[in-house]
Amino acid sequence: MKQEIIGKIEQYDTIIIHRHVRPDEDAYGSQLGLASLLRTNYPHKMIYTTGLHSAPLDYLGKPTGVDDTAYEGALVIVTDTANTDRVDDHRYTTGAYLIKIDHHPNEDKYGDMRWVNMDASSCSEMIFDLAKTAEWTLTAESARYLFAGIVGDTGRFQYPSTTELTFNTVAELIDYDFDRSALFNGMYEVSCNVLQLQGYIYQNFSMDENGAGYIKLTKELLAQFDVTVEETNNLVPSLGNAKGIVAWAMFVEEDDQIRIRLRSKGPVINTIAKQFRGGGHPVAAGATIYDWSEADDVIQAIEALCKQQ
Repeated sequence: MKQEIIGKIEQYDTIIIHRHVRPDEDAYGSQLGLASLLRTNYPHKMIYTTGLHSAPLDYLGKPTGVDDTAYEGALVIVTDTANTDRVDDHRYTTGAYLIKIDHHPNEDKYGDMRWVNMDASSCSEMIFDLAKTAEWTLTAESARYLFAGIVGDTGRFQYPSTTELTFNTVAELIDYDFDRSALFNGMYEVSCNVLQLQGYIYQNFSMDENGAGYIKLTKELLAQFDVTVEETNNLVPSLGNAKGIVAWAMFVEEDDQIRIRLRSKGPVINTIAKQFRGGGHPVAAGATIYDWSEADDVIQAIEALCKQQ
């Protein structure tokens, strides 16, 4: 499959790369990392990246944007996006050929060509694998993007998805001359407001005797701490520090929906996400509800899951 993808890349003069909405480091790492690789190795091609930019990721990079006219006859690649509902920028279907590159469960088999590797720690790890297969030249810029994506999706190499291949990959990436200290600062430094909200989470989260936990962050609470929805992303792992916790949910209220971030230290949690308009990895998933009354159903499902352990 990798050779087929490389063949398609070599066939098209214009390549447009999409990723998922509400991007994280792996979304940007795989999208911008692939774009950087293609610009270096195919300088005659037009390479674009698109999707709504997330301000907390300013430190990492920004998509270029692309005009509608560029899609005519273009190859479109979507990275790190399990299903079509989560593709950022609906124009991804308007190119000449569509490739999906992803590491989530392949339940939405969109695209003319698909490379899905659920054993990969991240989509950024897959892009590095693709680059090695193609014998592309890496630069410090592309290495930085891919390294950030891998670090982000493995939780600094703490998650079970981290493998020997993951460590071998980052061992090669750190040979390139980019500032890892500055990158880590960008990834993990937060404002005092966010730290104060984290303190609130530690003081107010709930956990039952079986290790099922949750915290609800209302719009009013976010306004009180002057924290945006995007800034809560780095707070999701916080409850994992609680001794005895097995699985947990963070509910974050927006204007038109309530986002649910689900995490687990073992039990498969994406089955719950699928019940509430979501999906994801077995131990890291997301979902959406539209009323706080539904939150009780989510909490009950997590409690039932932890009770079975």
